[in-house]
Amino acid sequence: MSSDLQRLPAIALTGRVLGALFYQPPGNPECAELIAMLASPEWVTEWPIQSAELPDIARLMAAGLADKGLDAEYQRLFIGPYALPAPPWGSVYLDKENVLFGDSMLALRQWMREHGFVQETEQNEPEDYFGTLLMLAAWLADEGQSQRLDELLAWHLLPWSDRFLSLFTDHTTNDFYRGLGQLAQLTLAGWQSGMLTPVAQKELFF
Repeated sequence: MSSDLQRLPAIALTGRVLGALFYQPPGNPECAELIAMLASPEWVTEWPIQSAELPDIARLMAAGLADKGLDAEYQRLFIGPYALPAPPWGSVYLDKENVLFGDSMLALRQWMREHGFVQETEQNEPEDYFGTLLMLAAWLADEGQSQRLDELLAWHLLPWSDRFLSLFTDHTTNDFYRGLGQLAQLTLAGWQSGMLTPVAQKELFF
């Protein structure tokens, strides 16, 4: 992805798909449609960020869908009631106290306000939720805001996302979600390869 003409549409598409799958439960109509698409290996050739790993990831995800345990695993990974094995909020990793609404989340909120990005969600939830940030990245790419996109990625997502995705893939018991984590890892690596803004080096505490 050597230019914005290629890079931004790729991020817009992949960010929407991954963002929805990490944000919504499998029974959500949008997710159900995406999951049905991912059940067939044909999507591999159309994924904008190519890798030799994609066919193996597609097979892993299809195997996980055959288990029919997505709803229970989504509950365990994202809702609880027990401690989440891979919390999907940035401040858990970036704040010494591993808290929600930590300083890094407040910095993200301030950045969003300065640039007029208003989060519209059904609940009062932290803005640094992994799926939410993917969807915001997709929106910025769709709007052609490459500088703001790079700032979001370099300052507020990529410093912690690889740690989250490593924990996510290691601790899920369903191959669909394991494959989803791997797909997100290689996709975000593709996003980063076209960035001009260097990724901030931040200490992780989780």
